[in-house]
Amino acid sequence: MVDFDRDALVTTEWLAANLGAPDLRIVDASYYLPNEGLNPRREFESQHIPGAVFFDIDEIADPASDLPHMLPPPHIFSAKVRRLGLGDGLRLVIYDQRGIWSAPRVWWTFRHFDHHEVAVLDGGLPKWLDEGRPVEDGPARPEERHFTARANAMIVRDRSQVLRNLTDQREQVVDARRQPRFEGSEAEPREGMRSGHIPGSRNLPFTELVDQARQTLLDNAALAERFTAAGVSLDRPIVTSCGSGVTAAVLALALHRLGHPDVALYDGSWAEWGLPGDTPVATGPAS
Repeated sequence: MVDFDRDALVTTEWLAANLGAPDLRIVDASYYLPNEGLNPRREFESQHIPGAVFFDIDEIADPASDLPHMLPPPHIFSAKVRRLGLGDGLRLVIYDQRGIWSAPRVWWTFRHFDHHEVAVLDGGLPKWLDEGRPVEDGPARPEERHFTARANAMIVRDRSQVLRNLTDQREQVVDARRQPRFEGSEAEPREGMRSGHIPGSRNLPFTELVDQARQTLLDNAALAERFTAAGVSLDRPIVTSCGSGVTAAVLALALHRLGHPDVALYDGSWAEWGLPGDTPVATGPAS
């Protein structure tokens, strides 16, 4: 028996056996960077797991923010996801077209809005296809369902909170970007951004938590080893960050799997912190 709230992962075998369950909904949460030239909705309509709907993280976002895919207010989130047929009393399985990349962001978003019966498909669409499992094409046509959204401020951080943490250092900040971006030796993919990292933060690229051959999350012992090797104390509060709040959720998912009780995600991440301005920036290896 899978406990969605505790386990936060389901296997392709489990999903295949439970396709069509009346209380189960499947969500394609794929996302690509602007410079990749791929349209995730178009990719969804060319092939997706049967019964899935497409969750657009750029559309289901705060319309008042200039930052990419920031959390929307509860009433906007509720209105958007109800049109996708995602509502109260349902179990949700989230996947993406890469394996484990953007799906955890949507897993975390639903948990932020107090929906805990949500899990990520381990291995995502690549593993599903490799196993020869069925797909369908075309747009989704879901029936609306009521969704009650209650924002949980405990699992999200904003710019002012991260700035304050530079002084009190109550929370460890862990950055999921690649090492060259973290150290500032490689330019950011978004034009006009400064390079480097939040002072005092640690670097754990999200790819180090994923089996690259199978695109599945590592086992708990390996996850704990990766965090420890990156200089992260698993007995202290943690804030995860990345380029724009997407892959930071891979770290949050891994920490949830480890039973860590005090994890938040910096929603603006480097897309906000790295803007020209007065937020301090460090370069070089984590110190």
